[in-house]
Amino acid sequence: MWMARIWTGLWAAIGYAQVAEPVFVAEGQGQYALRCETPGAVIRYTLGGADPGKDAGEYLAPIRVPEGRMAKARAFSADGRSQSGVAMLAGDDEGSKGLAETLIEVTQNRDWKSYDWTKRHAAVQAAMKETKPEVIFVGDSITHFFGGAPADAVQRGTAVWDQYYGNRKVLNLGYGWDRTENVLWRLRHGELEGAEAKVAVVMIGTNNTGMHTIDEIVAGVDAICGELRGRIPGVKLLLLAIFPRGKTPDANRAKIEAINAKLAGLSGVTYLDIGKAFLEPDGSIAAEVMADYLHPTAEGCRRWAEAMEPTLTSLWH
Repeated sequence: MWMARIWTGLWAAIGYAQVAEPVFVAEGQGQYALRCETPGAVIRYTLGGADPGKDAGEYLAPIRVPEGRMAKARAFSADGRSQSGVAMLAGDDEGSKGLAETLIEVTQNRDWKSYDWTKRHAAVQAAMKETKPEVIFVGDSITHFFGGAPADAVQRGTAVWDQYYGNRKVLNLGYGWDRTENVLWRLRHGELEGAEAKVAVVMIGTNNTGMHTIDEIVAGVDAICGELRGRIPGVKLLLLAIFPRGKTPDANRAKIEAINAKLAGLSGVTYLDIGKAFLEPDGSIAAEVMADYLHPTAEGCRRWAEAMEPTLTSLWH
């Protein structure tokens, strides 16, 4: 009995006793809802077996768990100070068995100290309905930090964005730390509802390079393009090559070049590689162009917009 009291006290001390463990609830057709009895609790989940900490995506809609994968979920109190134990579910969705991780839609919260992924998703949905943008930019933090609305994080190219797009109806669908699987979730869960964009500028995949193969990344990008074509009638897709990263050429740069070579062969898109605009004659990237050798500075954004403008304008009209 005394051991039970000790363990109860320890669990309470680290916050586990204050939040009920979430429960997976079958909803039919291979989908599962997540429920928690604790009022106001936020449920976070993963589909690849990783521990669902604060950097895991928030549960926002029923999920599918591919056969052969393990879903894990944990509930957090509204203030984030307390958390539950982990609930687990072995996947049984045969339809998605064997799919690459780049194709399995999931939310994310990896950049939670910089911005709120869930709030941005809601803001984008509202802006799509209110502004009816003619052009949308779809991507990760490279796009997110460029400029435009919704403005909820650092923006490095605001003046450039305003110069080129200030008089146009343009919406920024870039999210910090997004990978292809996160973009797929967003596009399939309301961000394109009511969209009437003429052009979608797509640049995604750099965050996948450290964990996925070339073919898996290309498949993810292709799926995103397919979602855009299927959900926005008549949209023209401007697919940008993944930008070079790293101060000097290395193995990761070589992988990005290999990915881009395959992206160039995708159908139904206008492919544009402006990578050289960011490089010095010796192939290096200057800090004045990308301070961290990944995200364009104001100068980098100027080069981006300038190099892309002729192609974007031709598709726009």
